[in-house]
Amino acid sequence: MPFESLVRDHTIYACVMGSRAFGLATDTSDTDRRGVFLAPTPLFWRFDKPPTHIEGPAEEQFSWELERFCELALRANPNILECLHSPLVEHIDFTGRELLALRGAFLSRRVHETFTRYALGQRKKLEADIRLHGAPRWKHAMHLLRLLTSARDLLRTGTLTIDVGDQRDPLLAVKRGEVPWPEVESWMTRLATETDEAATRTPLPTEPDRARVEDFLIRVRRASTDALAG
Repeated sequence: MPFESLVRDHTIYACVMGSRAFGLATDTSDTDRRGVFLAPTPLFWRFDKPPTHIEGPAEEQFSWELERFCELALRANPNILECLHSPLVEHIDFTGRELLALRGAFLSRRVHETFTRYALGQRKKLEADIRLHGAPRWKHAMHLLRLLTSARDLLRTGTLTIDVGDQRDPLLAVKRGEVPWPEVESWMTRLATETDEAATRTPLPTEPDRARVEDFLIRVRRASTDALAG
């Protein structure tokens, strides 16, 4: 089975991510598409297993096989968790709706470590740009501020919201390079501190509900086999 057909014929959930989902799009913004496909169970019986992810077939399109997607979500991968909360859903079927109904099962206090670790890595890159080129990549600085805000609010409320809302204008000012780096740096430091404080009293559970997610995965794998037999 060509890889493209897995995306074309077996996608259970597809959404738009990036600036358009974050409420930060401008006239020149790309449209980043992300999706989840369910490889038919019999494909796993072969020596050559179906791919865990597929890039394309369209530009700026990337999809994960359901099991890989769930694994990453259980590890609190920031990109994967945000994908589950996109306000711009382009395709969803019954299994996809079940997946979205499980969004809460993936959330845990692990998000503090994963979001913070990712943010720290991005900040080091920005600081390296300043040392080498005298200025950061302002678009990356904007997205780091967005990520830190999202992480703080997730830990405070237990709910992940990716649209920046009324922070759009201040964040776009950062992207345009209109905010001096010391102010941006201070903003990042404040958000990081608030994120750490929120982690000490977050309503999120210590661990994700792995058993509930695994039950879902087993059911859809079994249904895939039954559909073939029928």
